[in-house]
Amino acid sequence: MLAFWIVMESTGRVIVASSGLPADVFSEKCATRQVLDHIASKWTVLIVDALGDGPRRHAELRRRVEGVTQKMLTQTLRLLEADGFVERAVTPTVPPEVSYALTPLGQSLREPIAAIRLWTETHINEIERARAARTAGASG
Repeated sequence: MLAFWIVMESTGRVIVASSGLPADVFSEKCATRQVLDHIASKWTVLIVDALGDGPRRHAELRRRVEGVTQKMLTQTLRLLEADGFVERAVTPTVPPEVSYALTPLGQSLREPIAAIRLWTETHINEIERARAARTAGASG
């Protein structure tokens, strides 16, 4: 069994195990930048939020996340699986049944993602008013 731990500097910063350097998303070379890119993706946010209620099959996810293409859904699920956020389960039936579920790491993303979704839904009218005002000012 593998043991995982967070290595911290005396300053309390996380040290990236692969590089030995402090985790810093502002550093172009830090592995955290790539992870941030993955989790900040529109499709990642929507898929993680959709899986928050429990496992779903590919077709169910595609219906829930309107506008996502089959290719983009598959690519995003593969990235999420590679990063350890999602697990793929295959039930040996004919045809095989494949479902996707959040791992404990993926579950830890639910709260911040749900907060972003709620913030967006709460403030959409203010954002649309600002956009309309900017458009009106630009054409006037």
